[in-house]
Amino acid sequence: MRTTKIEWTDRTWNPVTGCTKQSAGCAHCYAEVMARRLTAMGLKKYENGFKPTLHPDDLEEPKKWKKGSNIFVCSMSDLFHPDVPFGFIDRVMQTIEETPQHRYQLLTKRAERMAEYFSTHEVPINAWLGVTVECKDVLHRIDFLRSIENATVRFLSCEPLLEDLGDIDLRDIHWMIVGGESGPKARPMQEEWVVNLRTQAKKHRVSFFFKQWGTWGQDGVKRNKHANGKKLEGKVVQQMPADHKPAK
Repeated sequence: MRTTKIEWTDRTWNPVTGCTKQSAGCAHCYAEVMARRLTAMGLKKYENGFKPTLHPDDLEEPKKWKKGSNIFVCSMSDLFHPDVPFGFIDRVMQTIEETPQHRYQLLTKRAERMAEYFSTHEVPINAWLGVTVECKDVLHRIDFLRSIENATVRFLSCEPLLEDLGDIDLRDIHWMIVGGESGPKARPMQEEWVVNLRTQAKKHRVSFFFKQWGTWGQDGVKRNKHANGKKLEGKVVQQMPADHKPAK
């Protein structure tokens, strides 16, 4: 069933493609690199390169997937980018509501706009809402996420983790994903930064998912990310939210 290499999800769905840089984590955006490659290959969907583009023809795609899946929405964009009208987001939410067999993971760096949208819209019961928190400068995103009521799952993606985040407020947060950066220009991640987050997650009963070390290993050596692996202190720790139910 898995159709993506992203370990914390099963499928990706991209009714929007393209984005613009928002914070430090965007410096070496994997989606931008991939979009440029797909443009060069002549794929019509990426004829605009990495310019934010709506794809209304793709809105019905999840309805074709009968078996329940975890679906990462807009892995090649940001659904809450200012170039995406709320009217189009309404149509995305309609599809989510009409496919209750799936769980949709909505991850954004535009936490303010996501909070604005859901201040006047109900959160679908099968939508998980998340924000990227890669450095201290963007910790405020967690407060905007927490302000959204009735979210089944609220989660943080600390990837690529660029510094020690210190003590963070995990009230009403259910899941934390952590990972290092990949690619030739990747920035190194320190083990103590990850351990700090895992310790806080355990204390606050937040499910913790360590995705990978990335290009820089636990030992501080730069090598292929697959060789660096995904073990934290000798163990693979990849928890899902406590109320997560396996797809049927």
